[in-house]
Amino acid sequence: MAQQPNHQPAHQPITPALRSWIVEQASAAQAPEAIVQAMVASGWDEDVALIALESTLREHLAERSAEHSAERARVVELPPAVAVPEPLPAGMRAAVWAHDREVSVLVALADPRVIVFGNLLSGDECDALIALASARLERSETVQTDTGASEVNESRTSQGMFFDRGEHEVCARIEARMAALMQWPLENGEGLQVLRYGPGAEYKPHYDYFDPAQPGTPVILRRGGQRVASLVCYLNTPAGGGETVFPDVNLAVAPVRGNAVFFSYDRPHPMTRSLHGGAPVLDGEKWVATKWFREGRFE
Repeated sequence: MAQQPNHQPAHQPITPALRSWIVEQASAAQAPEAIVQAMVASGWDEDVALIALESTLREHLAERSAEHSAERARVVELPPAVAVPEPLPAGMRAAVWAHDREVSVLVALADPRVIVFGNLLSGDECDALIALASARLERSETVQTDTGASEVNESRTSQGMFFDRGEHEVCARIEARMAALMQWPLENGEGLQVLRYGPGAEYKPHYDYFDPAQPGTPVILRRGGQRVASLVCYLNTPAGGGETVFPDVNLAVAPVRGNAVFFSYDRPHPMTRSLHGGAPVLDGEKWVATKWFREGRFE
């Protein structure tokens, strides 16, 4: 063991030299009891030795913790925030005009940004999307950001299909309405995706943005950049279940025909609290049409 500083009277303050010596001993894996014994053997009062040991090690650990946190903040930097669609730039209101239709505002959260709209789609439009999509349904896939490809995932048990942007007159009309509501360029939207959830089908909680840490993400981002917002429209009202859930804020949105839930995420990071999922359908089936909005033009 290194030479302990000369004996100090019990009434004298604990010196920086003593603190430095205690840290050296602890760093060399000396047991606390051995450090105290060495101090007592050198003439230190045992109570003073214990106080010096406890206060010194407590301060040392706090300093190390602060240094570690600062280093982590430097290494794990948050992605920069980007502009996102904002349907209510002037603040909360009961309804907004979206291109060709008045849309009700039912619920609005600021953080995370979640807005529930009523009457976004007409009953005829809901029926038309279901009819057009029915013949093309396949087992839903998810984008694999490690490769950039799509594949079946056990967390998503629905059937689905994608329309090209503006593929049908009803699609073009709805997309123009959505772009006006979002105040976001029409060309920055992906084509509508229609999903059917049968009894028991669900989509476990997930994020819609593409994980920047995955090797396949740069390939995906070539088609318009990151996703920055989602709009999930309900094409029917299930007899039971099928809510859109936001676990981070304990929010559940009931699927009601013609209504929709919007949420945005200004960076690809969990801090946006945009984690969401589709609860299992308990009775009947659920049909939804989802629109994703990108940073730039989606090709």
